[in-house]
Amino acid sequence: MVKMLNSCLQKYHTAIALISKSNFFYNSVSPILSVALCLYTISATSAQQTPTPPLTGVLSSGNQISLNGRTLSGAWLQQPGTTGKVTTHLSDGVLRQLIGVDLLSSSNPIKQPVEWFSSATKPMVLAAKLLGGYRYLDITSFSQIAGWQIQTNGNTLVIVTPGVVVKDILPEQASSSNRITINLDRPTPWQITQGLPITALSDPDTLTPKVSTLPNREWKITLDGIADPSLLQRYTPLPPISPPTPLPNLLKQLSPAATPEPLIRKVEVVKNQTVISLSVPFGQSPRITTLANPHRLIVDIRPDALVERNITWAPGLHWRQKFINLGTERFPIVWLEINPKTIGLTLKPIVSNSDAAVGTAPLIQTAQKYLAVAAINAGFFNRNNRLPLGALRRDGQWLSGPILNRGAIAWNNSGQFYLNRLALEETLTTPNNLRLPILFLNSGYVQSGIARYTQDWGTTYTPLTDNEIIVVIENNQVTNQLPGGKAGATNLAIPLDGYLLTLRGNAASTAAQLPRGTVVNLTSATTPTDFSRYPHIVAAGPLLVQNRQIVLNAKSEKFSDAFIAGKAIRSGICTTTTGKLMIAAVHNRAGGAGPTLAEHAQLMQLLGCVNALNLDGGSSTSLYLGGQLLDRSPSTASRVHNGIGIFLQQKQ
Repeated sequence: MVKMLNSCLQKYHTAIALISKSNFFYNSVSPILSVALCLYTISATSAQQTPTPPLTGVLSSGNQISLNGRTLSGAWLQQPGTTGKVTTHLSDGVLRQLIGVDLLSSSNPIKQPVEWFSSATKPMVLAAKLLGGYRYLDITSFSQIAGWQIQTNGNTLVIVTPGVVVKDILPEQASSSNRITINLDRPTPWQITQGLPITALSDPDTLTPKVSTLPNREWKITLDGIADPSLLQRYTPLPPISPPTPLPNLLKQLSPAATPEPLIRKVEVVKNQTVISLSVPFGQSPRITTLANPHRLIVDIRPDALVERNITWAPGLHWRQKFINLGTERFPIVWLEINPKTIGLTLKPIVSNSDAAVGTAPLIQTAQKYLAVAAINAGFFNRNNRLPLGALRRDGQWLSGPILNRGAIAWNNSGQFYLNRLALEETLTTPNNLRLPILFLNSGYVQSGIARYTQDWGTTYTPLTDNEIIVVIENNQVTNQLPGGKAGATNLAIPLDGYLLTLRGNAASTAAQLPRGTVVNLTSATTPTDFSRYPHIVAAGPLLVQNRQIVLNAKSEKFSDAFIAGKAIRSGICTTTTGKLMIAAVHNRAGGAGPTLAEHAQLMQLLGCVNALNLDGGSSTSLYLGGQLLDRSPSTASRVHNGIGIFLQQKQ
């Protein structure tokens, strides 16, 4: 939108200049009409870029929840019921993340069985409805049974739940895990969040050694209820007691035994909530279930905490998660299976900043901005300057060009996909047969040579290295040459009807061959040429699987040895034998670290992938669905530059 507005402003100034030079009105009509058309286009585009969710028949809706006085983000709506009474609906992400409701496997997208302090053999089934990028569940009866008070206040749904007493917190040793039982006097909302690693550094005063090489990670369970004061006293950490100071000649003989970190670090009451802080060993996670009669939470700390799930979330969109065995290792995988032939379902690249190349944001924020029902993080980027490092093509426009012949996925709006390693060959020629190769397009990848920047990069370009030579091309003609100066110091306008060439390193010497007035011709072609047939492309790499065979060759795609050998959480995208698309997040193996690239390729093959591509991973890995991250706590997910969004147009 900013680029379009700048375009209109430039046309406006052109019109004013022509009017001031002309004695005849008709010489000014064309530029005036051009300005008017430009402004009209902005108005129409604005309406398209900020679509209103199709909430037909809805009495009220919003994106904030006030839960017992705390204002939280969450989609909700109210609409008239069949009996004339108002029904209340929350997105399934809100129920999972804010209330602690477990969504059970289901093959019916309009019926969602749930478990919340109830019987797993006879679960409550909530009616589900897909609207505006969210899947709403009817909680009218659910909330009445739980004794909630609900009212609306503008954009906010106010929920007040009955007061609850946390009666006891009992740690115990189960056969296969550490277990904590939290006894309550009635059901209550609860949340779990994953925190940072707990640093167990040596205390020079007490001579306490580090407990382990890999630090434990803090998890917090927060319940809407007040713990009995005796519990707070029982789990209040005691201050460390300093031992007597040893004699200097005896200091080397001391080797105190390491003190294991207690599972329950602290229990406290904060704003009418009980917060239980846990210290969870590396490679393990909490698995929480709720039970009735008596009401309690069972918290199991185990290496295989992921619960298997298979939910038909919407027509053509399935949410699945389970452990996949690879030899003796077990890997938790969460994935979405998408049928691209479903009517109304489309995929497009999404970026954190729609006005310029620079920018990062949480994937959950970017997906909601675009009203995507689902998304996964995609290509690589530079975390320092927040610029893209790989191909991004949307609707036939290169937002960023490919680098290093890395793996990419391309697709069209008919549900056809193509995966291979991708290169873009651009050449600038002049009438005297000068041929200059352009190595990079709208890219944050900086090397010696010529790079090209268009309005898809933004309205301006700021030199990324010192002493660049900037050649301005307008209407296929060189109109100016500018010194770039110091990196990051100057913003240079990118012409609307052209582009900038950036000459770096040895390429600076070619500036003399491009004087002002030189007519140029630009040719562009992809390798393989099949990529040119697709309007949407996202590159990351390396390519993992092709025609059912593992083709991993990270060295050829210029990945470092450390990247190749590393074990990390990973994202992937693939196609199947049935023509479906899968986007997947592979997390740490049971009791250990994430997969290597070789293991990732094997896992994607085991999932049934015919062609598969590795996407950006580690803390970037994020799998989004209807307002929630399926694979991790949002607090542990990094900001990312871009992703792949899934859009599903609902029938009215």
